[in-house]
Amino acid sequence: MATWPALSWEDQLWMPVRRAFGTATDRYTSQPERYRSAVPAAIAARTPALDRETQRLAEGAAIELSRFDAELGERIATFAPVLLRSEAAASSRIENLTASARQILTAELGARAGRNATEIVANTRAMQAAIDLADTVNAAGIRQMHAVLMEGQSHHTPGRWREEPVWIGTRSDSPIGADYVAPEHTLIGKLMDDLVEFMQRFDLPALVTVSIAHAQFETIHPFTDGNGRTGRALAQSLLRHRQITRNVAVPVSAGLLADVGGYHHALTAYRAGDPAPIVRSFADASWRAVENARALVTELDALRIAWGARVAARRDSGVWQLLDVLVRRPVLDARAAAQELGVHVPNVYPHLNKLAGVGILRRKTEHEFGPVWRADEALAAVDAFAERAGRRARS
Repeated sequence: MATWPALSWEDQLWMPVRRAFGTATDRYTSQPERYRSAVPAAIAARTPALDRETQRLAEGAAIELSRFDAELGERIATFAPVLLRSEAAASSRIENLTASARQILTAELGARAGRNATEIVANTRAMQAAIDLADTVNAAGIRQMHAVLMEGQSHHTPGRWREEPVWIGTRSDSPIGADYVAPEHTLIGKLMDDLVEFMQRFDLPALVTVSIAHAQFETIHPFTDGNGRTGRALAQSLLRHRQITRNVAVPVSAGLLADVGGYHHALTAYRAGDPAPIVRSFADASWRAVENARALVTELDALRIAWGARVAARRDSGVWQLLDVLVRRPVLDARAAAQELGVHVPNVYPHLNKLAGVGILRRKTEHEFGPVWRADEALAAVDAFAERAGRRARS
C-alpha cells in the first residue's frame, strides 16, 4: 500500500478574454474551456516509505553537508557571502536567469545592470532572508522570503498568496494543455499551513524533510511568480533550521544544475505519489555541491596567497585587509571598499591604486555610476564554479 498520496484533480472552467484596445472592458473571445487543477493531499502527519538506498544517500549527503559547513566554520566571513551568491545564481540559472559574476556583483553596488543580474541580486537577498528566518519556520516567513525576492514587482503581489490560476506550460495566456496546473487559489492557505506543520517535524531525516517540503511547496505553487527560487531559498532555510548547516549556504541549487531534467522529473514523480526521486535528487545535488564548493574555496585560497606574494606593503597597511575583502567581494567601488575597511573614502584610494598597479585590480568606469574596481581572477574562479555546476555529471 502506498504511503505517499498522488495528486487528485478537480475540473475548472477557463473563460478566454481579450481587453478591447483603449477600453477597460473584458470580452469573451470563445466558449469556456475545461481544464484540471491539482489537489494535493495533506502531508503533515505522513511518513514516506523510502527504500534503503535512498535513505542511505540522504543520510550520507546530510553528513557531508554538515562536515563541509564545519570545515568553514572559523572562516565564515570569507566564504559565506560568495557561497550565498553562488547558490542564488544557481537557483536563478535553473530558470534560465543567467549573468556573470562581474554583472551580478556590479549590480549589487547599485550600478545599472541587466534584468537577469538584478533578479539574481534579489534572489541573493531572498536567500539571506530565508537563512535569517530559519529559527521560525512559518507561513509568514515564507511570504517574507517572497516579498524580498519580488520587491518592486507589484504586478506579482510580493509576499502574498496568489488569487489567480498559475500553470507550467508553453502558453502564458491559458492553462489549456499546460503540463501542470497548480491548485485553485482558495486551497493555498490550508495547504501551506499543512506544509509548515510538516516542516516543523523532527522525526524524519533532515534531508528527507527538506526534499519533500520543497517538492510540496513547488506543487502548491503559492505565488504568481518566483515559486522556484522561493522554494529553493526555503530549502536553505530548512537546512539551517535542522542544523545541517550553521555557517554557510552550501550551494545545493548548483548541484541540481548538473541534471535539471532529472530534478523536474523528480518533481513529477513526487506528484504521482513517489517521493524517492526528489530525495535522491537533493542527495545527489548535495554531494555535487560540496565537491564543487570545495574546489571554489581551494582556488580562492590559492589566489589569496598568490596575491599576497605580489604586494609589498607594511604589515599594518589596509591593503592586506582589502585583499581579504576581495576574495568574497571581487567588485568594489571606493565607497564600498571604505566601508569594508572602516575608513573614510579618500583613504581607500591608495590601497585600490596599489592593487591595480600590481594587476590584482582593474579599474572600470560604469555608465552613470562611476569607477569600480574588479578582481578579475576571483571573478573567473566564481564563473568557473558556475560552469562546473551546469555540467552534467558522468554516469
